[in-house]
Amino acid sequence: MKILGIESSCDETAASVVEDGRVVLSNVIASQVEEHKIYGGVVPEIASRRHTEAICGVVEKALSDANCTLTDIDAIAVTYAPGLIGALLVGVNYAKGLSLATGIPLVPVHHLRGHIAANYISNEEIKPPFLSLVVSGGHSHIINVKSYTEFEVIGRTRDDAAGEAMDKAARTVGLPYPGGVNLDKISVNGDENKYKFPKPKVADSEYDFSFSGLKTFAVNLVHNASQKGEEVKAEDLGASFIKAVTDLLTSHTMKVAEDIKAGKIVLAGGVSANSRLRRVMAEECEKRNIMLCMPELKYCGDNAAMIASQGYYEFLAGKTADMTLNAVASMPIDK
Repeated sequence: MKILGIESSCDETAASVVEDGRVVLSNVIASQVEEHKIYGGVVPEIASRRHTEAICGVVEKALSDANCTLTDIDAIAVTYAPGLIGALLVGVNYAKGLSLATGIPLVPVHHLRGHIAANYISNEEIKPPFLSLVVSGGHSHIINVKSYTEFEVIGRTRDDAAGEAMDKAARTVGLPYPGGVNLDKISVNGDENKYKFPKPKVADSEYDFSFSGLKTFAVNLVHNASQKGEEVKAEDLGASFIKAVTDLLTSHTMKVAEDIKAGKIVLAGGVSANSRLRRVMAEECEKRNIMLCMPELKYCGDNAAMIASQGYYEFLAGKTADMTLNAVASMPIDK
């Protein structure tokens, strides 16, 4: 079964053809990073316009690269939530148009479910149930994946997402967009023990995260040093900041895994590409004899292969949509 996936939730216009949820036949991405870099972050209106300009060509190339036409496609999967509403609307309306014109079933896919599904592409052996740590610029969740289409949120951030906090720390030390990626690169040469960051806790939930205090700590550290004429090395601050964030993510995930006796953990989302998070999670899982799966780096960020993969399982579960499907800016993964 071949699924055409379409993704446009933020600043990547993407299309992909995936067979049986696991085999990627094509994966095309039109990135807007260089344009948004000028502004230090994604400008929603610009993102929406670029999606409109790129989506036809991206879908056509995805079909061509997969050596197939729309007549070979069994379903069209599209990201409909969550994300930038204008950006989402481009993908949703395009997918609805294709579905209406061809009669191919339309499958709505939650963006975070797609990120988790990236592991099905990279790891043939992984199947639910398992525990997933989903971390990105907009989300930080610990999710109990009960089946391919059944999800339970166990822990979440109460304020900033881990990726958002990393982006802010990167801007604080003068790194360009995308901040988290560049922070990871320079931190390889930094001293992660140079600065002692606090270890924030959420009073009423041992599983939830809070990252806003870490972000504020970094900003104040740099500001105070500047006032005193002291130097703060970007690589040292970056390494220390990433250590604080990844230790928090890892410790909470391990706590949940122990409490629910999870034997499998998967990483998902853009921050799952972070080198220290991947290394520390691997070390901690090995200590506990827990199976760990991580997406290939090319599937960590936004892409349509993950949407097509999850779309396959949603389609098998009978989850299709009609022409009333609309984009939704914010939606829990378990709805």
